[in-house]
Amino acid sequence: MSTLLIEQILNGLQYGAMLFLLASGLTLIFGIMGVINLTHGSFYMVGAFCAAYAATATGSFAAAVLAALVGAGLYGLVMELVVIRRLYARDHLDQVLATFGMILFTNELVSVVFGRTPPFMDIPSFLTGTVALLPGLSYPVVRLAFILVGAVVAVGLWLLITRTRIGMLIRAGADDRAMVDALGVDIRRLFSLVFALGAVLCGLAGVMTAPLLAVEIGMGERILITTFVVIVVGGVGSVRGAAVGALIVGMIDSLGRAYIPITLYELLPPEIASTLAAGLVSASIYVAMAAILLVRPRGLLPARG
Repeated sequence: MSTLLIEQILNGLQYGAMLFLLASGLTLIFGIMGVINLTHGSFYMVGAFCAAYAATATGSFAAAVLAALVGAGLYGLVMELVVIRRLYARDHLDQVLATFGMILFTNELVSVVFGRTPPFMDIPSFLTGTVALLPGLSYPVVRLAFILVGAVVAVGLWLLITRTRIGMLIRAGADDRAMVDALGVDIRRLFSLVFALGAVLCGLAGVMTAPLLAVEIGMGERILITTFVVIVVGGVGSVRGAAVGALIVGMIDSLGRAYIPITLYELLPPEIASTLAAGLVSASIYVAMAAILLVRPRGLLPARG
């Protein structure tokens, strides 16, 4: 196996870990609460901004992580109490329009609170440098750490959903919320906690991304479309499906960016290969999604069946 292939597989795992954090929260909210929440990417942006400013102000990565989790979680909880709660009984068109409006509101709110100058967050000192994995292959410590965080969160969510009473109530609420409510469970409080948990996962994705990518207004909208691709590929409402979908999309994106240009440059003139490669790389995950849906119309691991 070549060094380039191993490196791109690791890049795919790191990107997939970040996508899983976003997709798992969106899966919980859509699969259990039935709300199409286009604002989900905004929580990711809020987490990234909170992390970058906390890191700049304190110089502490721990403070940045705490600020991202608390900031995104609190904002998600407030949004659920003020806006989302009123959408449970409305149809999906109303949910789409309302949450799209909240995207615009959040972008302006972040501009007012943090300003329009994008903050910059350095990689913390203990995550700098590289690790020699193989002869000729050194990989950044920060990316390995983020892969580990994604794996730990995936195991933690699996244990929460399958091994705890809260997880049992979440699964029961997904099947029949009226019955759960009739059994004396405060379904509104459960929904609020689930929504806040989804926002906290977005905040964690934000602090993971802030040292690697630009923190800017609108960064949530760009990743939101890819996040929806993940849950469609994995199966709507399934945390296991979100994990599998995130890995598949992460691998396709990473390997496509590396090997599609190389292949086309060997087969076509450079001017044609350059233009064609850019288009194919951008379209690769959508082509893969269409191919998977032709075989598995409900995704690879749907919540039911």
